[in-house]
Amino acid sequence: MYHLQGKVVLITGAAGGIGAASARELYAHGASLVLTDTSQEAVDQLAQEFNSQRVLPLAFDVTDAEAAKTVVRRAVEHFGRLDVAFANAGISWRGVPATLRTCDEVEFRRIIEVNLFGVWYTMRAALPEVVRNRGQVLVTSSTYAYLNGVANAPYAASKASVESLTRSLRAELSATGASASVLYPGWTATAIAKVAFGGNAIATQMNEALLPAFLHRAIAPEKVARGVVRGLQKRQPRIVVPARWAPVSLMRGLFNVFTDWHLARHARLQRLLHELEESVRTQTSD
Repeated sequence: MYHLQGKVVLITGAAGGIGAASARELYAHGASLVLTDTSQEAVDQLAQEFNSQRVLPLAFDVTDAEAAKTVVRRAVEHFGRLDVAFANAGISWRGVPATLRTCDEVEFRRIIEVNLFGVWYTMRAALPEVVRNRGQVLVTSSTYAYLNGVANAPYAASKASVESLTRSLRAELSATGASASVLYPGWTATAIAKVAFGGNAIATQMNEALLPAFLHRAIAPEKVARGVVRGLQKRQPRIVVPARWAPVSLMRGLFNVFTDWHLARHARLQRLLHELEESVRTQTSD
């Protein structure tokens, strides 16, 4: 068991659903926290829930490589060490989802910068301390790492990328005593998922049409947080929450072949995609 008592954990995207829930769960297991997000006000507010001696709230843009090094340096200055880096920050479409034909190029690039390069910068900055303390790197990927990213392509591409990045890191760290793990949350009741659960009518219909009910139900961030703690304690290479997604992940080769074939022939989906593209074009022209 990897005991969290007395460990120092850096969390990016700490003010959001999975980040905040994980912070509370890790704190309850004895960890000290470096809480980071883009807003200092947001992490200060979260930090008020904890003993001030066990928390360091810092504003941090994960797309800034130098800022990542500064955050790690300040964490070590404050706590004397850093044991776990939880690269959790991530974004998706700001509003209406879009296809690759109609999406905004600037927004596409921003999603990749935050979700992929933000993970890389966090990981790179934290690794010297993580290795020194035989600690862990945990990266939030998604079931989108292996699901078809229809109407959410940059998000899916970034999550597949960080999965591969983290798997490579785990192998590279194997002789050091440190480790790396991938977190695969299913649909979780967070701001990112809201668009597919009533936030956008077309996206909601697509979600309901493409997945069976037992897979497209959203779970609470607290359930993911409990999975995070269990996974860190056991140094699991893969943390799949909820567990009902595990068989899909294990059989992804066959699953992907079937779903790619099915989506191309799904009449309702193709109709919804047409409606989605028309709505994006209308908004763009207004």
